[in-house]
Amino acid sequence: MSRETGRQLGLLLDRRGNITHILIGDRRSVLIPDLRLFRFSPGHLRGLRLIHTHLEPGGFSREDMTDLLLVRLDLIVAIDVMPDGMPGKTHLAYLVPTDSTRWTTEVYSNPHELRENPLALIDLAEDWMRRQITGIVTEGVPRVMLVGITGQNADQAEESMLELKELARTAGLTVTDTILQKRSKPDPRTIIGQGKLSDISIDALDQAVDTLVFNQELSPSQLRAITDKTELKVLDRTMLILDIFAQHAKSRGGKIQVELAQLRYLLPRLVGKGTALSRLAGGIGTRGPGESKLEVDRRHIRQRIGKLEKELGHLTQERKTRRKQRDGDRTPIVSIVGYTNVGKSTLLNTLTNADEVAEDKLFATLDPVSRRLTTAEGTLCILTDTVGLIRDLPPDLVKAFAATFEEIGDADLILHLADASAENLGEQIVTVEETLEALGLSDIPTMLVLNKGDLVESSVLPNLEKRYGALTVSALKKKSLREMVEDIKRRLDSTQYPVPGTQEGT
Repeated sequence: MSRETGRQLGLLLDRRGNITHILIGDRRSVLIPDLRLFRFSPGHLRGLRLIHTHLEPGGFSREDMTDLLLVRLDLIVAIDVMPDGMPGKTHLAYLVPTDSTRWTTEVYSNPHELRENPLALIDLAEDWMRRQITGIVTEGVPRVMLVGITGQNADQAEESMLELKELARTAGLTVTDTILQKRSKPDPRTIIGQGKLSDISIDALDQAVDTLVFNQELSPSQLRAITDKTELKVLDRTMLILDIFAQHAKSRGGKIQVELAQLRYLLPRLVGKGTALSRLAGGIGTRGPGESKLEVDRRHIRQRIGKLEKELGHLTQERKTRRKQRDGDRTPIVSIVGYTNVGKSTLLNTLTNADEVAEDKLFATLDPVSRRLTTAEGTLCILTDTVGLIRDLPPDLVKAFAATFEEIGDADLILHLADASAENLGEQIVTVEETLEALGLSDIPTMLVLNKGDLVESSVLPNLEKRYGALTVSALKKKSLREMVEDIKRRLDSTQYPVPGTQEGT
């Protein structure tokens, strides 16, 4: 039949020998159908073997071996078709590596010489796979590969990938590898191109990776294309940040804002119950208060978004009322802002003897926290800790956390805290300044303070202070904060509020 039709013909069989699919290809190949119902896990194969014809001699094609690796077929048999339509040389391949390849191939003069027990070969392949991943798979901890492109600025791309790795660590993921492709523009369909994506998929399966995390925000079509190609879970930078937000949100307001951002992000990606959606729903990337809502349809999601927006509006009004009461006390407000993980919460705790969460993780603080800063003369100001900023913070997240950023708008002084030990200190400072400007907060008086001075060589500190016009402190050492507090007092002295310890205040 293959010779008469001029097409490759094939069968997919399960391990009981049942035919699950009949494949009709073209002269050069057969197309593997959607096999999402035949799922596999690390250390296991798909449970299907492919037998197909070859109209031209020459052994296995590149497509054959790609199918064997990516689809994780139990094995492949290719039968050469002779000019008279009879079977000729028969080629066998299965996933037991040799010295030079990831597979083993065998050639027989005809199909009747094939081994009688294919299940023995399948057991051999799976035994090798299990031995490869023994000890590297931690129960319940997702294993991920990070993927990005260099774009126009390779140095900036490398820094961004390091930040993505820190985001992954904060989310509780195990990063097995980081792939940064040299590419000036992203591929419109798969970001990194089909060939590179196939290579990454093979490496991911060999490393027992179940998730790919892209440094770029993926469009709905890109998410579907990459998921269909790799059959792995696929996240982007935004989804990862949302997951961290979901883990750290504690207050009612914070949880509402996270769920709102999750649903707004998911809505355009609800295009049917395909692979992309099924791998989005639940788990890393969708944890938190919105997790149980993520599989409902568009109409229900829109209704939920409307309800959350109303609740958030009520909470915003309550905040305004509390701020008015606070303003009645005529106590000045100082908002601590800065790049994520620069030590804002630690500074608040040290200055006010508070016990807010201060972890060495990104976005440890989501909900605004206010405490009184008291000196020997009395209350100096209200200190407010705010959500950390990050480069390329997605607009939907900024919108969802508008209520949080409103707290900064009420400040009489912004204390911009930066990490003196950060390699990209200048870029972090610029990111915060640009974000404040975008939020319409650049007209509020700002003082820059460099934290973690104890992690920088003492000979370097004077140059940093001079370059940025800033004080250097260590939030862990209260003595180092005295000059900063005096500076705050001097700056607030010029505001409309009387400050304890000044001539007007006394």
